[in-house]
Amino acid sequence: MIVSNLELIFGKKIKKHLGLVQGSSVRAKHVGKDFFAGLKNLVGGELKAYTDLLQESREEATERMKQQAKSIGANAILNVRYSTSSIAAGAAEIYVYGTAVVLEEHV
Repeated sequence: MIVSNLELIFGKKIKKHLGLVQGSSVRAKHVGKDFFAGLKNLVGGELKAYTDLLQESREEATERMKQQAKSIGANAILNVRYSTSSIAAGAAEIYVYGTAVVLEEHV
């Protein structure tokens, strides 16, 4: 499955537009990690636990979007975008969306 933030793939023609596909993942912070992140804020630096948490969420949301696209017959998702929002205190959503298409195999 080709996943791209571009609107077109060089050398490939779009045979069919299948519409919007999306995936999301909502994650909450771990209390212990939150405590240590608070301490890290005092001295500065990367909050590695949060970086890892967001990376896992992006991967999970992307995989869900790819599964949705596959289920409707797509072989590519174009114009992919990510969004993050706070859902509740200590919880965030990663949302990814794009346009499912069928690209010609040989151009």
